[in-house]
Amino acid sequence: MCTYTTVRESVDGSAKGPGGAWFHVSDVTVYFDHPVHAMAEHTLNIDFADPSKGPSARVALELTAESGRRLVAAIQEALAAVPEELTV
Repeated sequence: MCTYTTVRESVDGSAKGPGGAWFHVSDVTVYFDHPVHAMAEHTLNIDFADPSKGPSARVALELTAESGRRLVAAIQEALAAVPEELTV
């Protein structure tokens, strides 16, 4: 069963897209649903995008729930190890 829960947030960063070109990302959308490509029944889907540049300015991830949890833990661990003055 799908929950249709979708979380959107503003972000500020860069992503490497089609053709190896870097582009600014301003939006992230996170949802748990059927994947397009990953071999799983449901996945945590994360889309980084810059809507002002059209649909090609998008990087998509499809992770299993466990991989998503490991990614969250890895991000938290990496950020916790950084001196606070570097994160502002």
